[in-house]
Amino acid sequence: MSKEKKQVEQITDMEVDFAQWFTDVCRKAELIDYSSIKGMFILRPYGYAIWENFQKVLDAKFKETGHENVYLPMLIPESLLQKEKDHVEGFAPECAWVTFGGNEPLEERYCIRPTSETLFCEHYAHIIQSHRDLPKLYNQWCSVLRWEKTSRPFLRHREFLWQEGHTMHATEEEAIAETEQMFNIYADFCENYLAMPVVKGRKTDKEKFSGAEATYTVECMMHDKKALQSGTSHYFGDGFAKAFDITFTGKDNQLHHPFQTSWGVSTRLIGGVIMTHGDNNGLVLPPRIAPVQVIVIPVAQHKDGVLEANRTLMERLKAAGYRVKMDDSNNSPGWKFAEYEMKGVPLRIELGPKDIEQNQCVIVRRDSGEKLTVALNDVETKVAELLDAVHDGLYARAKKNLEDNTYACATLEEVKEKMAAQGGFAKTMWCGELECELRMKEEAGVSSRCIPLEQEHLSDVCAICGKQAKKMVYWGVAY
Repeated sequence: MSKEKKQVEQITDMEVDFAQWFTDVCRKAELIDYSSIKGMFILRPYGYAIWENFQKVLDAKFKETGHENVYLPMLIPESLLQKEKDHVEGFAPECAWVTFGGNEPLEERYCIRPTSETLFCEHYAHIIQSHRDLPKLYNQWCSVLRWEKTSRPFLRHREFLWQEGHTMHATEEEAIAETEQMFNIYADFCENYLAMPVVKGRKTDKEKFSGAEATYTVECMMHDKKALQSGTSHYFGDGFAKAFDITFTGKDNQLHHPFQTSWGVSTRLIGGVIMTHGDNNGLVLPPRIAPVQVIVIPVAQHKDGVLEANRTLMERLKAAGYRVKMDDSNNSPGWKFAEYEMKGVPLRIELGPKDIEQNQCVIVRRDSGEKLTVALNDVETKVAELLDAVHDGLYARAKKNLEDNTYACATLEEVKEKMAAQGGFAKTMWCGELECELRMKEEAGVSSRCIPLEQEHLSDVCAICGKQAKKMVYWGVAY
C-alpha cells in the first residue's frame, strides 16, 4: 500500500489534528475528491446526495412562501458589475475574468459570477414597471466562483454550489419582513433538519454583505468550538434599485424605487454537519438529510433464506417511506459495519439466521452505538422512533457544546484569557465603534460573529474601551 493510499484509508483522531480529521472524513466517506485545479473539488455521489436532500427541503420551503426558481447567466459584464460601488469593491479580490471568446479578445471583460445581485437588478429593470409587478420573489440554484487564495473541502471552494434568493418589494416594511422570514427558514432548517443549534443575530457594519444595509446571520458552533456562518439574509434598501434605475409606478401614480433582499446557503453547510456531529469513526449524519437512513446488513448471508429475509425487510422499510439500502456484497459483516459507520448512516439493522428464527432483528444507532433487539413485526414503528431519537440526541449534544463554550466576559483581557484556554463564543458589551471591533480582532484574535437578536444586558460599558455600551455581541474564531 502506498503512503498516500494509507493516509486516505486512516482517519486522524480529531483531538490530535481536527483539520486533518475533517479532510480524512471527507475523503474516506467518499464525499469529495480533489480536481487538477486548486480550490475546485469534485462532489462524489454520496456528497452530492446530501446536497440534493438539502435542496429538496429548502426548495419546498421557498415555494411554500411564494418563491419561484429562475436561472440567470453565469457571466457578468464588467460595466454592469461596476454600477454598485460598495458591492464591486467587496468582491473585486475574488473575481475571475473571461477575456477571450474562442481566439478573439473580448471588447469587455466578463466576470464569472461571485454572486448575482447585479444580474438580477438588470433583469428587474426590464420587467418591473408597476406596483402590480411586485413583489418579485425569485430564487436561483447554481454555482458561483470566488478566487479564494486558500481552500478546504466544503468550507472554502473557488467554485461552490448554493442557492441565492433575490427579491424586490414595493415597501421597506415588506422587504424587511422578507429578509427576516428567510433568515428564520435557515434557522429552522439548521435546527430541525441538520440538528445544529444556532445563534441568530445581525452582522456588524464591518461584517455585513457588500452593499447591504443589514445582514442577518445564523451562527453555529463546531465540535472544535469555532464558528461557522451557516446562512445569511440581506436587506439592501433601495440602493441597488437607484444604481440600476429600477422604478415602478405606485398606487399614488408616482415613480418609486423598490426595496431589495438577497439570501443564501451553500454546500459549506455540509462541512458544518461534518464538524458538528462527526466523530473518530467518521461521519454522523442527521437522519432527516441522510441519503441512506437505514442500512440492512445480512449476517451469515450464505445460509438459506437469509438474503431473502433481509430483502423483504428492506422492501418493507422502503414501502414505509424510508431511505434504505441493503449491502449483500461479499465483504465481511465487520467490514460493512465499519464502512457504514464511516458514512454516518443513522441506523444499522443486522439480520441473521438466529434472528429470523426468533422473528427479530438488531438495530444499532450510529450516534450512540446503542444496540436494540426489535421484533420484526415492529420494525417500521421502531425505526421511526429511533430516527427521531438520533436527531434529538445529536441536537442535544451540539446544544451542550454551544452552551458549555459560550461565556460572558467583562473585559478584553478576559476574552483573551478565555479564548486561549477554551475557545468558543465570548459575549461582551460593545460601544458600536469600529475601532473597538478591530482591536478585539487584533488583540484577542476573534471576529464579531453577530449582534444577537436575544440581547442580554451584561454591563453598562464596552468591554474594549470602557465607554457607554450599546449592544451585546458574540465573538469567536470562524471558518
